[in-house]
Amino acid sequence: MEYKIGWIGTGVMGKQMCLHVLTAGNTVTVYNRTREKAGELIAAGAIWAESPKEVAAVSDIVFTIVGFPDDVKQVFLGTEGVLAGAKSGSILVDMTTSIPDLAKTIAAKAKSQGVVVLDAPVSGGDVGARDGRLAIMAGGDKEAFKAVLPVFETFGEHIAYMGPAGTGQHTKMCNQILIAANMAGVVESLLYAQKAGLSQDEVIAIVGKGAAGSFSINKVAPRIVKNDFDPGFYIKHFVKDMGIALSECRRMNLSLPCLALVYQFYIAAIAIGFENLGVQALYRVCARMNGME
Repeated sequence: MEYKIGWIGTGVMGKQMCLHVLTAGNTVTVYNRTREKAGELIAAGAIWAESPKEVAAVSDIVFTIVGFPDDVKQVFLGTEGVLAGAKSGSILVDMTTSIPDLAKTIAAKAKSQGVVVLDAPVSGGDVGARDGRLAIMAGGDKEAFKAVLPVFETFGEHIAYMGPAGTGQHTKMCNQILIAANMAGVVESLLYAQKAGLSQDEVIAIVGKGAAGSFSINKVAPRIVKNDFDPGFYIKHFVKDMGIALSECRRMNLSLPCLALVYQFYIAAIAIGFENLGVQALYRVCARMNGME
């Protein structure tokens, strides 16, 4: 079955994901707060809309991937938001990493209008988005998930239905908690290698093949060695994600001290002015702590 697709959010991740949807031959209507960031998609055949409401009015399935929970609220619940324009029977898919309870609230509001919402955050960074190999973790209506699956498959490689509304976001929190500790380990490992006089490239090549192998060491660490701190995933967004996870921990009376510690390191990165760099810029924070930058 062919669908008319709407896409809202054309940043580092969203643009690449939407390009895959376009390349698959779908009709796509796009909106972004800054039109220039949608220029490549428009040149590739996407149709520009002036608001999320306008996107929803002409679409069967609308995907959103924006920055922060407040952006999600505005995009979905604002006077010019997708729920103001969504047709009964349409499916809305929020791929932003956001608050589980917000996902539940939006899903309930949409249901009252005959609209179905999935919360389906992704993992894999700019590399996974570009290569169409993202991990997608979805919560919400299972039949809607099945309907959207062919579109997910244009930009995702590992796709899972996790349960009712909010479970996609909870799964993404598990992902971010793991990455937080892993990224800190990568940074400290490379600093140790530098101090010991080792080739960081050679260290990455061998340890990445053993039990320490991970996306962070194999894909992100080489950027550090090249002094490439451009965002595949922004520090400011990672701080937002860790903040959500810690808030959920407080609600559940769960202590995760490693997450709390890494969160403070990234707060230091923002204090230094690194919020618009990639998460790998944590290396520069720890290097400064050790007088190595």
